[in-house]
Amino acid sequence: MQSVNPSDTVELLRAAILDNLDNPGQLEQLYRQNKSLFQRAFKAAYPDMRQHAVAQTWYERLNFRQDEISWGSNRERTFIVIAILIAGFIAKIPDFTGIDEDFFFPRNISLIVLPLLAAYFSWRQQLNLRQWLVPLMATAVSAVYINLLPNDDYSDTIILACIHLPLFLWVILGYAYLGNQYNSSTKRIDFLRFNGDLVVISAVIALSGALFTGVTLGLFQLIDIDIEEFYFKYVAVWGLPAVPIVGTFLVQNNPQLVSKISPVIARIFTPLVFLTLLIFLIAVIYSGKDPYNDREFLLLFNILLITVMALILFSLGEATRQTGQRVNLLFLFGLSVLAIIDNGIALSAIAFRLFEYGLTPNRVAVMGGNLLILINLLLVAYQLGNVLRGREEIEKVERSMAVYMPVYGLWTAIIIFLLPVLFGFK
Repeated sequence: MQSVNPSDTVELLRAAILDNLDNPGQLEQLYRQNKSLFQRAFKAAYPDMRQHAVAQTWYERLNFRQDEISWGSNRERTFIVIAILIAGFIAKIPDFTGIDEDFFFPRNISLIVLPLLAAYFSWRQQLNLRQWLVPLMATAVSAVYINLLPNDDYSDTIILACIHLPLFLWVILGYAYLGNQYNSSTKRIDFLRFNGDLVVISAVIALSGALFTGVTLGLFQLIDIDIEEFYFKYVAVWGLPAVPIVGTFLVQNNPQLVSKISPVIARIFTPLVFLTLLIFLIAVIYSGKDPYNDREFLLLFNILLITVMALILFSLGEATRQTGQRVNLLFLFGLSVLAIIDNGIALSAIAFRLFEYGLTPNRVAVMGGNLLILINLLLVAYQLGNVLRGREEIEKVERSMAVYMPVYGLWTAIIIFLLPVLFGFK
């Protein structure tokens, strides 16, 4: 079947916009089907309809930029304050109950904030009781299960469960974020971008908090009063969980605040990471480093894969808003190819260790995770290749990443709930 040229798609949508200026419902439907493509087609059509009142309304809507910071409603601010207090009390459970901190925090650190963020999105989107039950039950079961696991610091399966629990709860958070649109790839992409924006704004808040902490401790030291223990025990314990909660509140009420920073950062670092990864892979060959017997080497490879996926996602966010992005897309394609090579080396090393040393929980977890990432990277590289050849729109690449979210969620659930049982909690 002959593929549709992207420029033809824009032209068809441009004609549809012009034909439906007196049909607001149809215009809204066209917009919701593909927002970025609609914006491009509207921009092309606007000179021919600028005198039409509906066109002027849509122009203001698509080009609206909020300048002032929004602090939400009183109810929403109250919800955020309550969430911060609850997060602080959860973090203080070891102090209230005498539970060993080394037991509590590795298992429960993700339960301090992520369920509260899921509750915030469920409340914000006014989900019904049945929709609330999914994140509520998943969180409750996870909390009970992870804390009932044996207290064995040397159990690989329990360590893996603790490591993967934040990822599982992150997927539950995604479900709450999607609300009634959990099948929408566009909404899933929005959730992935929200995470990038949240990282940026949280980093800014955390740096500001660190500066405030340093100044506060320094001021009291000048008058020979040591408040360090009190400060970290009763102030920082509420301040740290507050960072992502406040960050989420700010991003949701002020999408213009950091929405452009994440893709710009990614665009700057994409060529740098591409060159670094290329040089690194060449250096691996010449250095004689043996990835087949070096666990730290494999860990570095996996961190690189996650970094590459994030860079591709946020760079695509910049590319969908601007034209003339071919050079950036070439870098993204090259980066995805290098990541596939990287993943191939890691998988071969893991397979070698499986055949040489036998089956272990760590090798099963890493092998499965790398296989999932490899398939995702292959899809992304294939779609990027089609975009560069003019066969598909760039949004198709984003959708290939968004539809994969439930797969990662299913795999983390297997690692958390099934793997410990299969290996006898060893």
